[in-house]
Amino acid sequence: MADGIDLHVLRQGIDACDTELVALLAKRRALTEQVGIVKQQTGAPLHAPEREAELISARREQALESGVNPDLIEDILRRMMREAYENQQSLLACVAPELSPIVIVGGEGAMGQLFAKQFRRSGYEVRVLDKAQSSQAEAILADAKLVLISVPINALEEVVAKLPALPDDCVLADITSIKQGPVKTLMDKHSGPVVGLHPMFGPDISHWVKQTVVVCDGRRTGDYQGLLQQLTIWGCQLVNIDAKKHDQAMQIIQVMRHLTTFVYGQFLAKQSHTLQELRSCSSPIYQLELMMVGRLFAQSPELYSDIMLAQYNDVEGLLASYQDTFSSTLELLKAGDKDALIGAFAQAKEYFSCSVTQFLSQSRGLLNKANDAKVLD
Repeated sequence: MADGIDLHVLRQGIDACDTELVALLAKRRALTEQVGIVKQQTGAPLHAPEREAELISARREQALESGVNPDLIEDILRRMMREAYENQQSLLACVAPELSPIVIVGGEGAMGQLFAKQFRRSGYEVRVLDKAQSSQAEAILADAKLVLISVPINALEEVVAKLPALPDDCVLADITSIKQGPVKTLMDKHSGPVVGLHPMFGPDISHWVKQTVVVCDGRRTGDYQGLLQQLTIWGCQLVNIDAKKHDQAMQIIQVMRHLTTFVYGQFLAKQSHTLQELRSCSSPIYQLELMMVGRLFAQSPELYSDIMLAQYNDVEGLLASYQDTFSSTLELLKAGDKDALIGAFAQAKEYFSCSVTQFLSQSRGLLNKANDAKVLD
């Protein structure tokens, strides 16, 4: 004890505050669960971005008035919101009952199961058509209103070719990561409504709010608006884009990223340092990089091999350009040409300039969380 301050008493006070916080969080959870029920009954979307922005703004202002770091309050609020979205997943509104019954082809796979679970939460009748049910395909598909293809990219053409004729009003959709070829395959197979979807997330998501789904129009767009409305009700952010432009974007966003991560992971595996040694002396930003590399190798090798192989011919030029950029940078390093390195840095910096403030802010939060996790280890 110093100057009359008893550390034990202070800690007891902190414990009392924490106990009150837990009780308040429990009260808040009960309220958000009730909100979820109302949204399910009224068909309101799970995500209300205006309400979210207003809430965060108001609490940040309140924090400033109370002498509390507003960034801390925003972090806590966003974490509570994520928890609330997770809690509201058990029962979801159904805005397009005309889509029942839904058949998910490849429904025993991870993504197929994810979609089946979500549709069922919204009250849709969902049937699964996978290898085990192949002999019953005609009966399963006879009155289908939505058929969702959830199979590996390299199997899509063969799987679709084997499907029996679908009802004319049935929506045929796929969720593969390439869109030009699959959408054409679906349109060649089915004369009814066709749409290509690309969920920009994997099967391990805890909720669907703010998850991006790319939409590539196929045929009879008006007939699948109910499906898009249902995705919106779940909180998804829909991005409508031409199939060709989508695939070109994915060549950089997915294929090139996976390839470079794949190569870097192999490189690390060949080094003399163990992963634990590298992690023990890593900065938070390198911890994040290691997490993202490790995340790829924690998942399906077949999936990522298919993604990389499916567009290899299209990215061969990009790979050559990437290799040239790497080689030219290596030459500058060998020559000790600092001015040229600064010039190259400036060129890349210009590309990122429009988002640099946002990226700095967002990455700072991620780095803090990475550092927190390291301490907890």
